[in-house]
Amino acid sequence: QVQLVESGGGLVQAGESLRLSCAASGRIFSIDVMGWYRQAPGKQRELVAFITRGGNTNYADSVKGRFTISRDNAKNTEYLQMNSLKPEDTAVYYCNAWTLRPGGVRGDDYWGQGTQVTVSS
Repeated sequence: QVQLVESGGGLVQAGESLRLSCAASGRIFSIDVMGWYRQAPGKQRELVAFITRGGNTNYADSVKGRFTISRDNAKNTEYLQMNSLKPEDTAVYYCNAWTLRPGGVRGDDYWGQGTQVTVSS
């Protein structure tokens, strides 16, 4: 099993920056992809960004150019650097990790507890 622990959430003003961290422990050798999801009140949980073991990244259109996801494989930690934050970014952010089976089929899925990010206008 894999456990994920997030940190770095908080209250900031629009235009400021915040960095989220997610430390993985347990059967970390099995993790292929790590990412971040977020869920705002009254909205569906959405994928913000993900990064593969090899460093390939992908971002939601709403955060492109502002957010950067990174991964330190040696420390089993991923980060989400959030710049130019907007009130629309306010949400609970969840660290996510999953394995891939042959053919790209998603295997096990792991979630952090979530960390609140609130951006005031």
